[in-house]
Amino acid sequence: MPHMPLASFRSPLWGLRPSQVFPRSYPLSTQSKPHGSSLSRRNHEAKKKRQREKQAALEAGVARKSKSPAESSKSWTPKEVVVYEIPTKRGEKKDVSRVLPPAYSPRYVEAAWYSWWVREGFFKPEYQTRLPQATGETFSMCIPPPNVTGSLHIGHALTVAIQDALVRWHRMCGDEVLWVPGSDHAGIATQAVVEKQLWKEQGVRRHELSREDFLREVWKWKEEKGGEICEQLQALGASLDWDRECFTMDADSSVAVTEAFVRLYEAGLLYRNQQLVNWSCALRSAISDIEVESRPLPGRTELRLPGCPIPVSFGLLVSVAFPVDGEPDTEIVVGTTRPETLPGDVAVAVHPDDSRYTHLHGRQLRHPLTGQLLPLVTDSAVQPHMGTGAVKVTPAHSLADAELGARHGLSPLSVIAEDGTMTSLCGDWLQGLHRFVAREKIMSALRERGLFRGLQNHPMVLPICSRSGDVVEYLLKSQWFVRCREMGDRAAQAVESGALELSPSFHQKNWQHWFSHIGDWCISRQLWWGHQIPAYLVVEEQTKGDREDCWVVGRTEAEARKIASELTGRPAAELILQRDPDVLDTWFSSALFPFAALGWPQEVLLHSMVRDRQGRKMSKSLGNVLDPRDIISGVELQVLQEKLRDGNLDSTELAIAAAAQRKDFPHGIPECGTDALRFTLCSHGALGGDLHLSVSEVLSSRHFCNKIWNALRFILNALGEKFVPQPAEELSPSSPMDAWILSRLAHTARECGRGFLAQELSLVTHALHHFWLHNLCDVYLEAVKPVLLYSPRPQGPPQVLFSCADIGLRLLAPLMPFLAEELWQRLPPRPGGSSAPSISVAPYPTACSLEHWHQPELEQRFSRVQEAVQALRALRATYQLTKARPRVLLQSSEPEEQGLFEAFLEPLGTLGHCGAVGFLPPGVLAPSGWAQAPLNDTIQVYMELQGLVDPQTHLSLLAARRHKLQKQLDGLMAWTPSDGETETKRQQRLSSLELELSKLDKAASHLRQLMDACPSPREL
Repeated sequence: MPHMPLASFRSPLWGLRPSQVFPRSYPLSTQSKPHGSSLSRRNHEAKKKRQREKQAALEAGVARKSKSPAESSKSWTPKEVVVYEIPTKRGEKKDVSRVLPPAYSPRYVEAAWYSWWVREGFFKPEYQTRLPQATGETFSMCIPPPNVTGSLHIGHALTVAIQDALVRWHRMCGDEVLWVPGSDHAGIATQAVVEKQLWKEQGVRRHELSREDFLREVWKWKEEKGGEICEQLQALGASLDWDRECFTMDADSSVAVTEAFVRLYEAGLLYRNQQLVNWSCALRSAISDIEVESRPLPGRTELRLPGCPIPVSFGLLVSVAFPVDGEPDTEIVVGTTRPETLPGDVAVAVHPDDSRYTHLHGRQLRHPLTGQLLPLVTDSAVQPHMGTGAVKVTPAHSLADAELGARHGLSPLSVIAEDGTMTSLCGDWLQGLHRFVAREKIMSALRERGLFRGLQNHPMVLPICSRSGDVVEYLLKSQWFVRCREMGDRAAQAVESGALELSPSFHQKNWQHWFSHIGDWCISRQLWWGHQIPAYLVVEEQTKGDREDCWVVGRTEAEARKIASELTGRPAAELILQRDPDVLDTWFSSALFPFAALGWPQEVLLHSMVRDRQGRKMSKSLGNVLDPRDIISGVELQVLQEKLRDGNLDSTELAIAAAAQRKDFPHGIPECGTDALRFTLCSHGALGGDLHLSVSEVLSSRHFCNKIWNALRFILNALGEKFVPQPAEELSPSSPMDAWILSRLAHTARECGRGFLAQELSLVTHALHHFWLHNLCDVYLEAVKPVLLYSPRPQGPPQVLFSCADIGLRLLAPLMPFLAEELWQRLPPRPGGSSAPSISVAPYPTACSLEHWHQPELEQRFSRVQEAVQALRALRATYQLTKARPRVLLQSSEPEEQGLFEAFLEPLGTLGHCGAVGFLPPGVLAPSGWAQAPLNDTIQVYMELQGLVDPQTHLSLLAARRHKLQKQLDGLMAWTPSDGETETKRQQRLSSLELELSKLDKAASHLRQLMDACPSPREL
């Protein structure tokens, strides 16, 4: 869904004089004072100088269009940081008695509010039941548990922005809301952090401690430093019920995890088997598919890997000869990118229909390193057109080879150990060597034996462990697996039947596809930190009928011992049980989190992936990763570069990433604030396709915050200290402009409600952005300024301003909670003292409650007035009228159209930066020397020019502008794009240039008429 662009804003139009309405009688005088007679000679000369400078700039071709959002962000100059310095204890309400600072400062606005919200209990469902607007409905949600060791990434920020907006809206609507916080124990990440800390502070390795002592150190670390993620969630304004915080290693969670494992095992959905798994030699643990990063290599690439003493080259294809046994001059050449696995080869395979090898079917080959005989097998999975059409088969270290080997009954040979060294099966000359050191030794041996057949660049995809940066190996391990196919079918069926709703619904296709291609899940992890698997090996026992190990599963050792006794027929007391030392994959417990906290869900909300503004996935190696804390608080380029250097990028990737950062953020990232980040993330239609995010968009949202800030400063000043608000239901507009803005406010409330109900927050941000910026700031505040200067002052506009501020901030509160609270708290209280203590629990405005203000026909009529305003501003821009307030005439051939404008003559003059506005009767010729612009077929707008412009000066400026545009037009006419999309854009640009040239020609004609009618000031 398209989103409201937040990249450009018009400047506020302050300080306009009240316009005076022409008398409706005709004729009226068209004589004006001589040009510049009301200006001092100094001002007149200064104006002339500016005109000469602008003309020179135009002729030199340096007058540029406004900058793009990305360019604007680069030219950002640091704003003055205002800090909230009033002493306020944690949990106390913020002091809002002081005058608002002159400009919006996120650091000032976001101070002190969150701890007060928490202390008052606003986020607890028990509090919400006491709200006057309580509905009795419930809304429950849990946060996807973040990593306890981690820090916020932009995906967290998107999740929090969406969830918190929905939660706050439901809460303000009167629903009983529960949002459960929690974090997962992050088995691999946490253990790695603590291991590094132990080595750094105590010089101790993990295996030098007992398991119990090490876990004690982990819990100590968690209590001291594991709360950072919670602090960051609070900084994002997440309105979670912290009294119900969960941790996946808590006692209750641990019981649930054990129960889930036992039930899955009893249901036949868990089994233990020896299979190939993703293995990180650096971590010495199995890892999941999602922890394997596929890194494309264009060819030869040198990498430094953890634990390897030498740099390693990848992206190379090594050709190796396998001699045919009994035929000294015959060989089969195979290509491999992994020569270190050659000791594990058990066969060579070719396609059965490959004629090059038909005569060798059934023959045996000599292993190039050991000389052992290997079979030549035929298999249709081999691709004959790839390389030589022959492949080596290494079942213990390749997923594809394992399947091929199983089809041909080939026994696997494991030649790489858990720590990444070569095993004893390789022979003494390789045993114990790092696998990539062994690679070089194997290459030398092949050369010595005359079986090396070449080395060439070879594009490939290298599997990298995202946790350690090491190359992932595929090792044959006995592990615990979850049978996912049956559960996947049930998950797919739940969506098909409607028992589980996906939002948005277009994800159903991907959901069904994913579950129809799901494989079994390895849940064993060779760690100490985590939920130890509740499975026990019965020592010296094998299951009946074979020699496999005997394993039993139980909630406790006592339960497992009883089961083992029944299985073996031996007394329980005589059995020796050894608990599996491995722990469960962290996601096994994290997946249980929503069910343990809230039960079976009714709806799953799926949001987008965040990409950079170019559509690329965010990656450290590209230098485009955005840390939300950097966007919120701002960061210098030097700090960004230091973060890159502290990572695990190789030298080439580091150079690319650093260059990208210098290009995108030459001056660092400006401070944007939490509210701006939240609003931007929600504005993208996050339930649709991928979200392309740029810092310039967030910066534009900060500018939007500043517009709201200035609007409230103006409104508070206009209300004064003795203002008493009327109840919204009693407020009746006293002027057409008041009626229009209240109707727009009611319309905005309707759109916001519609967006929240559909969970499409871009509808909400679009409506709020349009109301605050284009309706309230750009139109109503400008139109009402002259009215507020009347004496006596009318009572209606202040009441309208208050309602716009009160209701507008409550509409905004779910998306920008800090800014909304800061400003709403400063509004005068309504009579009776019944207002909510915080905007976070104030009633959310509904379309129904504001329906009496909604006047769509009035809005339609005023849209015609706004068209006239745009026409007047365009004329002013064409003739470069900066300070002058020319008179304006409207002429319509339809009497009812004149009536449409009569009610808005004064705001028309004010918003158009014009003087008096009157009507020219139908059929009467316009005064000489007035500029003309048609609004449509029946309405013409005339603007006074005579005496307000210097025709000669402006003609030269227009000529320079015309020359520049004509060159652009000629260039586009001579260019022929190669694709249809570019041609469409070219045609649009041609039409725009032709229209602009037509306007310039018309303006030049008016100026020449002025020169003929009246000599220029230069000639006087």
